[in-house]
Amino acid sequence: MDKAHAHLQHDVRLAELFVSYPSPSFTKHTNYYHELVDSIISQQLSVKAAATIAGRFKDLFGGSYPSPEEILQKDIEELRSVGLSRPKAGYIQDLARHVLEGTVKFDELDKLSNQEIIDELTKVKGIGEWTVHMFLMFCMGRLDVLAYGDLGIRNGVTKLYELDHTATPDDVKHIAKQNNWHPYESVACWYIWQSLDNTPTTL
Repeated sequence: MDKAHAHLQHDVRLAELFVSYPSPSFTKHTNYYHELVDSIISQQLSVKAAATIAGRFKDLFGGSYPSPEEILQKDIEELRSVGLSRPKAGYIQDLARHVLEGTVKFDELDKLSNQEIIDELTKVKGIGEWTVHMFLMFCMGRLDVLAYGDLGIRNGVTKLYELDHTATPDDVKHIAKQNNWHPYESVACWYIWQSLDNTPTTL
């Protein structure tokens, strides 16, 4: 973080946030498959509701996290019985299929660029670019992720840089490039989220 702060210090507006909010911690997780299943479960839910459903989901498989094979042995209605919506149940099964077919290879993700990971994971139904951006930041621990499509980031950029309109994804990209955030875009995003008191739920 010392290197990130030193690099981003020249962006005066952003640097003002460094003294007001705690430093981020991007800790790399190890089980990418479980994290993505959890991210599908938690979409559009409160932290509490997502945790409840995730617990019931594991209970359906004897209390442990199911393998892709085990997930595909359940039908949609069985998965829905724990509180999943029909689309989410389908998304989780689609992820399991991609893993078993080898079109998503978690043991090779670390070798790929951010864009390559986005391209690979968004092949799965229910996993969009925003979900992958969060995955890259909070699961893979990458510091160079610009979550330009996130509404919180767009609102934060609008406020921080005093734009006369809500920042578009292109505005966010432009400001990041103009202020030379690379390779610490994730850190910049963290502080912008903090400035709105709208810290994202980590994966």
